[in-house]
Amino acid sequence: MAKDDMWVKIGSMSFLVGIVIALLIGIISAWTIVDENQTALFMSSNAGAVAWVLIIIGVIIGVLAVLGKGTLTKKEMPGFLIAGISLLVMYGVFQNLSIGLGVGALLSSVSLSLALFVAPAVGILAIWNIWEMGKEV
Repeated sequence: MAKDDMWVKIGSMSFLVGIVIALLIGIISAWTIVDENQTALFMSSNAGAVAWVLIIIGVIIGVLAVLGKGTLTKKEMPGFLIAGISLLVMYGVFQNLSIGLGVGALLSSVSLSLALFVAPAVGILAIWNIWEMGKEV
């Protein structure tokens, strides 16, 4: 197996694993909210470890994309950046939403976990794109 092929597989698997983990964590967090106390997974003692796992996977994806070893190509980066910014805005919108039957908690916790996962990759790729645009001037 070529080294480049191995990095592409690591990048794609990291992305898929990160999405699945973020969705599961978001659903579990919404499910664990208890009445008015709002004791969710992200407010527990394990919140730091859960957040760091999502952040580290996001950093891996961002670094691999910048190095050209991941699954994101230059052509796909603008779309990824727009989608990532949309996820970050989505968390801001759903953060304090309270709709009956736990829908608000579900939207809030899933968008938080997705934002934690995508934010590092979006940040790294945004800085890299600004750097590349600056070099062309």
